[in-house]
Amino acid sequence: MQCHVDNTQAGDGTEAEQDEAPLLAQQPSFHTGLCSARCGLALVLHISLFVAYALRVSLSIAIVAMTNSSHPHGWSGSAPHSSYLAPVYNWSAETQGIVLSSFFYGYSLTQTLGGYCSGLLGGKPVLGSGLLLSSVLTLLMPQAAELGVSFLIGLQALLGLAEGVIFPAQYTLWAKWAPPLERSRLMNIADAGCTFGTFFALLVAGIICQTLGWPFVFYIFGEPKKVWTACAGDVRQERRHWLMFYSFQGSSHGHSLPLVAMAKSLPLWAITIACFCTDWLFYMLLTSMPTFMSNILHFDLRENGLLSSLPYIGNGLGHILAGLLADFLLARRVLGTAAVRKLFSALGMLLPAIFLVAVPYIGCSSTVVVVLLTLALTIISMTGAGININHIDIAPRYAGFLLGITNTFGIVAGIIAPTADLQTGWRNAFFVSAALNLFGLIFYVAFGSGTIQDWAREDTHLHPALSTS
Repeated sequence: MQCHVDNTQAGDGTEAEQDEAPLLAQQPSFHTGLCSARCGLALVLHISLFVAYALRVSLSIAIVAMTNSSHPHGWSGSAPHSSYLAPVYNWSAETQGIVLSSFFYGYSLTQTLGGYCSGLLGGKPVLGSGLLLSSVLTLLMPQAAELGVSFLIGLQALLGLAEGVIFPAQYTLWAKWAPPLERSRLMNIADAGCTFGTFFALLVAGIICQTLGWPFVFYIFGEPKKVWTACAGDVRQERRHWLMFYSFQGSSHGHSLPLVAMAKSLPLWAITIACFCTDWLFYMLLTSMPTFMSNILHFDLRENGLLSSLPYIGNGLGHILAGLLADFLLARRVLGTAAVRKLFSALGMLLPAIFLVAVPYIGCSSTVVVVLLTLALTIISMTGAGININHIDIAPRYAGFLLGITNTFGIVAGIIAPTADLQTGWRNAFFVSAALNLFGLIFYVAFGSGTIQDWAREDTHLHPALSTS
């Protein structure tokens, strides 16, 4: 299949946009309030991602109390005390780093597989299975640590494998559930669960370690495995109603995929490159910000821990606000889909790059530096209404699989960026990240699209996917 590349800017009246415009204008008004099934699904997925990210970061907090050596990122609290005598292990900082990074090796392997399976089996069973397995594996962490560090590394990799399917699965769900004029806010409300879950874990895990002992971090965080299924509910009727209306989005994909057409698609490459560049900056800041505050700004550990956690709140709130504003612009026809995606991508990529370039010239004003870095991590959330959901605009049938591809590139950036940047020095690290973001933005603005690509269309007049997967 030959790939049709659509480089059209939003709002210029292409045939594809003209075909979809009447449907967008007639978006049904049924169940549009907070009690609608779609809003319920956004809440369910928010909780799911909240739990998933709390499970993900639980070890990074507990490992401080698990070891009698220095944690690689420092510790902002006092030594843990409890009536429960938790074991303490003699692991070096290098060993701790291997244990923590092993998650991402597993996480990167199931991104595309999770998207592919979600397209075949449905997003709900894949997401639910991934979350349930993640909870079970988290409960086993204390036993794995007792058996030896090799078992803990293996279990962490398995946890990464389990959580790797969650994001692609939720994109498959949104491809069938989120109407175009509600897509931004619904998906960003769900995605905000990631940063809120991380913030909650950072806030609570240390207290649990100090009062109950570190094993209880895993026992408590691993328990909410029933949250997802308990909140799911029966939403079959509303989904059947709107799927018939939005039949142009097509059904889930079959066993075969148009891989050649995908590889030739400039709009898909635009998303992939922009995601790689954005994740480079995002992960560099998240992993390196505590070290920068300690070594360069000379904050003590308690101040460091508090200030390093602030961007999580800003990022979560930024996701929600960006989604609401993007849908407002689309609903009022101020801008077309492609223009909205590029606008929010530009805000979320260009402004953080400017802040990073400014940091080396601030001098000794630590307050201003902290404000700029916090704003950079907060405003980058604007890409949640841009490149991060553009997969569903250009190929809703393959949204989960495409998200798996772009997420894999982003994970690679997250693995490389902190090490590569810190080897070049802080000033060069900020400049390189800013330059990459600028390059990714230019490429995305030039080749991004807001319309369904020809290789993602389905020749059918009736939507066959009326199951609740």
